[in-house]
Amino acid sequence: MVKNYASTFLHSWIIVALFGFVAIGQGQEPRIFTISDFDLKGPVKSCLVSTKYGKEAYDFDKQGKLTKSVTRYNESDYDVTYYKYKGGELAEKRFENYRNNVFERSTSYANFYEVDTVPERRVTEKIISYDKEFLDRYEYIYNADTILTKIIRTNNDGNDETLIDYSEYRGEQTQIHELNGSVIKSIRKSVKVGKNKQKQRVILTKKFLEGEPQSALEEVFDEQGKLLSETHFVNDPNKNQFAPKEVITYEYDAKGMLLKSVTKRGKSVAVKEYIYQFDNGEEGNWIKEIITPENSYTTRKIKYYEDEVTEKKEE
Repeated sequence: MVKNYASTFLHSWIIVALFGFVAIGQGQEPRIFTISDFDLKGPVKSCLVSTKYGKEAYDFDKQGKLTKSVTRYNESDYDVTYYKYKGGELAEKRFENYRNNVFERSTSYANFYEVDTVPERRVTEKIISYDKEFLDRYEYIYNADTILTKIIRTNNDGNDETLIDYSEYRGEQTQIHELNGSVIKSIRKSVKVGKNKQKQRVILTKKFLEGEPQSALEEVFDEQGKLLSETHFVNDPNKNQFAPKEVITYEYDAKGMLLKSVTKRGKSVAVKEYIYQFDNGEEGNWIKEIITPENSYTTRKIKYYEDEVTEKKEE
């Protein structure tokens, strides 16, 4: 996923970010989203994203933290998520479902967070339906360096425990995630020198099912954190090893805007080029993204906190 393009959020980001969990037994570590996660800068108050898939609306506070998001599928079907903070921490997240302009209580729920820092950091997340039915409880337990090491999930079906082990060998950092004693994911981070003599960060994520490898994703980032390439692998049971399924490479301009992506899948090659329009020349935020050759586009309507905009102009 290329971080800088809001149209991507309509497909995959919103599922993880709003629902708060990614799979049975796996918690999604609480995270605070800010304007930078949406490729925005400056005192942004709200951003409305429109594509052929639907609309996303985001509201931010003056510190740039996300306070509300709306996923609108059509005029009468939409989902709303509210975010509340306390002491710089995420305290509450409410997901409300509307169909035919009617609030659906049975499919809406709230996430409540409690943070304890003694002796080590521990975050407790409780998920309650709007019918006041208990759904899930997650405990995120950190070590003395505030690194997540354990996730405990509790619900009416019992307990699940995910352990995260960290190790380092010859400059490579590895995380092993085990759910109830079975490996479900591994993440290996390393650094290499690219063709341009610049350092690149490589993240290889493998996913397992019942302890057996299923798929893998290798992502390569430059020193500024821009995604340069991603290679998707599938497990070849005949050879008992991973085989590349799809390779996507990305090119950027001097200001970090995505210019081109090349997707190779087998013998087929698909090239996309990106064109932008900005709200304040190239120093502002982009308000239209055109992707060729299909000529699809994403538009953004951005509102700013006027008092802060005025202060900047006076400076």
